[in-house]
Amino acid sequence: MNIEQYKQQKQKKKSNHKSSNLKKKLFSLFSRALLTIILFLLCLILCKSNTTIKKTIYKYVYNTNFQFASFNKFYKKYLGNVLPLDTFIDTNEKEVFHEKLSYSKSNLYKDGVKLTVSDDYLVPVLESGIVVYMGQKDHYQNTIIIQQINGVDVWYGNIKNSSVKMYDYIEKGSLLGEADGNYIYMVFAKEGKFLNYKDYI
Repeated sequence: MNIEQYKQQKQKKKSNHKSSNLKKKLFSLFSRALLTIILFLLCLILCKSNTTIKKTIYKYVYNTNFQFASFNKFYKKYLGNVLPLDTFIDTNEKEVFHEKLSYSKSNLYKDGVKLTVSDDYLVPVLESGIVVYMGQKDHYQNTIIIQQINGVDVWYGNIKNSSVKMYDYIEKGSLLGEADGNYIYMVFAKEGKFLNYKDYI
């Protein structure tokens, strides 16, 4: 066997391997979608026929604080992404912002803390989680609330120029936005109770 034949044989094996990987990825995507549809249909059938299950679902959906971040972590662990496009698309993009919270002074403020930071400080996310609120809050200005994977809701107040959207999943250390001036507000809450900020920053 000469070098040309060896190269051709190696190229053929490589293309067969790529084709096999693509088939596996497509099968994985199809099976996840099918499983999600089956679970959804089962839930609909159970809700229609059983009033006890319907009452239980209503209780947890309408009367309790649903833990989006915990569910997202569970779903990704056992089922992967809803559409695992990262397995089909190879991107070389790297995250350039990965910082820790830094401030020069902290003062108790309302239900949380007011942190003195540098002008237009780039605010990092303390812990991974899902954006569950964006808007104006009395005494906190423009506020973003992230429900962390540990179940704690963190309010980031006095934020401007944020590129995040509702229900975005945000990784720990990533950029949330800028401080509007030289201070930000932070509040930590879980199941309707405010927590001591010193345990989290």
